[in-house]
Amino acid sequence: MPSPSTSTQQPPSASPRPGRRGEWLVVLQFVLFFAFLFLPAWNPWASQDLLASTAYPRLALLAIGGLIALALGVLGLFHLGRNLTPLPYPLDHNQLVTRGVYGWVRHPLYSSQLFAALGWVCYSLSLGHLLLLVVGFLFFDYKARKEEDWLSQRHPEYADYARRVSKLVPRVY
Repeated sequence: MPSPSTSTQQPPSASPRPGRRGEWLVVLQFVLFFAFLFLPAWNPWASQDLLASTAYPRLALLAIGGLIALALGVLGLFHLGRNLTPLPYPLDHNQLVTRGVYGWVRHPLYSSQLFAALGWVCYSLSLGHLLLLVVGFLFFDYKARKEEDWLSQRHPEYADYARRVSKLVPRVY
């Protein structure tokens, strides 16, 4: 018998064939990740004096963003367990996980990447990275919506869970 924090799957109505389970979303996620990673910082408004005088607060924001990202990512992986897949399409044996960090936010693995990126934007003051963060947020919102459509088909209780728990930013969105 499943615990109250998980539910067993409903049989899939028609499992999509390979190539239709969100593989292109995973490829796009990697493209965004590497674009963010290798984009040089561009902060045309920030003088050397501003950068020097705000170094410690910016470093603190980077550390906070990194710690939040690490916590969400590690806890998300831990609680997801054998349900983990890089694809937004759920595994055939999946269970709906609503305990732990999944009780705070429905997509902690996506959130962890956004918080890490936010920490870097605050530290680097890079306009280019800020733009990629906005694009990343829109991307993860879309990917989460696709994933939630598939989860709703398998788990009728998903709609109630989605009403109770924020999607990407705990208690905000």
